[in-house]
Amino acid sequence: MDMKTKKAVYFLAIIGISFFACNVTKPYQRPALNLPQQYKEVVYSDTANIANLSWEYFFTDTTLKSLIRKGIDYNFDLQTAVKRIEIAKQQLLQSKNLLLPTINGTISGQYNRPSENSLNGSFAGLTGSKDYEDYMVGLNLSWEADIWGKLRSRKKEALLAYLRTYEAKKMVQTQLVAAIANGYYNLLMLDEQLHIADSSLALAKNTLRQTQLLKDAGESTSLSVEQTKAQMESVALLLPQLQEKLALQENALSQLTGQFPQSIERHAQLSSIQIPAQLTVGIPAAVVSHRPDVRAAEMDVEIANQKVGIAQANMYPNLNITANGGLESLKTSNWLNIPGSLFGIVSGSLVQPLLNQRSLKTDYEVAKIQREQAVIKFRQSVVVAVTDVSNALVQLEKLDEQEKIASSQVATLAQATNNASLLYKSGMANYLEVITAQNNSLQSQLNLVSNHCQQLIATVSLYSSVGGGW
Repeated sequence: MDMKTKKAVYFLAIIGISFFACNVTKPYQRPALNLPQQYKEVVYSDTANIANLSWEYFFTDTTLKSLIRKGIDYNFDLQTAVKRIEIAKQQLLQSKNLLLPTINGTISGQYNRPSENSLNGSFAGLTGSKDYEDYMVGLNLSWEADIWGKLRSRKKEALLAYLRTYEAKKMVQTQLVAAIANGYYNLLMLDEQLHIADSSLALAKNTLRQTQLLKDAGESTSLSVEQTKAQMESVALLLPQLQEKLALQENALSQLTGQFPQSIERHAQLSSIQIPAQLTVGIPAAVVSHRPDVRAAEMDVEIANQKVGIAQANMYPNLNITANGGLESLKTSNWLNIPGSLFGIVSGSLVQPLLNQRSLKTDYEVAKIQREQAVIKFRQSVVVAVTDVSNALVQLEKLDEQEKIASSQVATLAQATNNASLLYKSGMANYLEVITAQNNSLQSQLNLVSNHCQQLIATVSLYSSVGGGW
């Protein structure tokens, strides 16, 4: 390499180094959220948070934990989320090499016989040869100096995209754990409702026999028999309806766990599963760090911020350095003759975009607007998260009040049903009073079971709302 070439290389290197420290991408700062100090439903709050509990400790039922574990291992949506992580990892690995030069190897051979009437043919005639050959082997190097931090911003963008896939996977798992728990509690509720309906059917059949005996004795009418039979059939109709719901719920749970439809073994009763006494939710600011969807939304803001920097850097000069070197010869016999066949070319260019139909300016302005959109969505996700927690807290409080009333109602109507039956046997009450009492008692029992199930589901909702489950 002669002195002039060395000077050119040194000059371009100095330019590249002098601009390398520049970075037009602004450091990320979290947007202002103005979060409340505590949830309005909470009188006193501290840093304790059920979101810090693993689902294995939050849920105590062994069958439920087994279903959740199977869902995490085999659920198709979760497996798809894992594959998205693997894709993002490959893109991240590629982005780590953005600052390195591009190098290509070339091997070429050329035979050329120009027209005798062409310019090239005229020159070929002067050499006494109508054709010529050219052989070359070499390396081509191209490197873009990261003057404005564009390539570093792309690396940061790829890293954030990779980390975001982890948050997406956590979000899928949180939703999966909640769906399996809700389905399991619903299954236990249907079991208990089926047991209640079966007991009520036995009671309705007994009432029908009594009414038939009274009719045979001339103390009742055919209408009373028909009405009592219709009541019994209404209860009997509940059985296949509940059995259908049971089968569909089992199928849904099987699908969530990545299995074909199958029976779900369970040994617990819904009434045996108690609501945790302490359901601490921490402070609203905690959802920003615990909720995967909120964390993903914030990463979208960071990614958008990097894209703004990239779009801005595209409007500034680009420094590109290229180098070619290798062996070249017009004859194969001395192709590998070194150093006679050696050649080398080094060049550099500093390109400043001027007129490009405003495309770069448009890209920059659009990137800034998209960053603002990302900020809006991030703030929205925080509001949604805080609202979800508040809703779950309200549901738990009001469902507890409803359960106390429903329990008292069940006891009252059970006594009313017993009294109506005794009065009916002694002729002091008519069949309509008995039917009404039995109907009300059945409905109150079903409502009480449903209320307890809703409480458990509200507990799961609270757990997932604060960011638990992953």
